[in-house]
Amino acid sequence: MKALVPVLAIALAVSACTPTTPVQLGPDGRPLPQVYRISQADRARIQYRMLDAVNALRQARGVQLLELDARLTAAAATHSRDMSVQNRPWNFGSDGSSTLDRVARAGYQGGVGVELIAETYETELEILAAWLEDPEKREALLVPNLTDLGFAYYQEPNGKIWWTLITGSRSTRMASAL
Repeated sequence: MKALVPVLAIALAVSACTPTTPVQLGPDGRPLPQVYRISQADRARIQYRMLDAVNALRQARGVQLLELDARLTAAAATHSRDMSVQNRPWNFGSDGSSTLDRVARAGYQGGVGVELIAETYETELEILAAWLEDPEKREALLVPNLTDLGFAYYQEPNGKIWWTLITGSRSTRMASAL
């Protein structure tokens, strides 16, 4: 739970900066799900919101912060689009490629830490919160010798978003955490 506190604090801070629409409640009194449409303005900010949220967790753990890496982000973007084409969230490409294959194709020379994926209509911070609920995924994001992060998405016209996050380490060859 301690790891979720910084993420929730960041999510609240970010949400306070963006205009909100009135929340519609269902018969049970809970908010109805809404489709998160990524605006033009958000496109430039999404990667940095994720990076900042992950780094807040890493800082709380006392491990080095990550830097956004264009090659890992390119591999993540390719996979997000490919999952949409396949219409299934999984870690293999339509050509049978693995995370390691995609990262190598993008020119990243370091070791791969983890590739996290999601298929949803939710925001990037909601996806991070869901990933953090899984102890293996949370620990994979907090591996001390990681140095880089790639994060991308593909949003379909119906609003469905395919998210991909990849971590790596420039100085170390490492086995994939998941």
